[in-house]
Amino acid sequence: MPISEDDLRAKLQTLNPEHLEVTDESDGCGAKFQLVIVSEVFKGKTTLASHRLVQDSIKEEMPQIHAVSIKTFTPEKWTAQKNA
Repeated sequence: MPISEDDLRAKLQTLNPEHLEVTDESDGCGAKFQLVIVSEVFKGKTTLASHRLVQDSIKEEMPQIHAVSIKTFTPEKWTAQKNA
């Protein structure tokens, strides 16, 4: 059974996102996703550490996902990026 956007949204709630975008870019087969996550939990963390937190949240689904693009932001960086 393919992974859905809703499956990933539910799993990513563990990160307490202020903003969350989950986009299935695989034409419905659930194998390629783009994730944009804005959360306080990323404060003081490197990009690598932030991405590991995301991957840990969806580790059960990862074997079924062919590709995932992850963009993580703190609320401050998200606001600055939107206003740039």
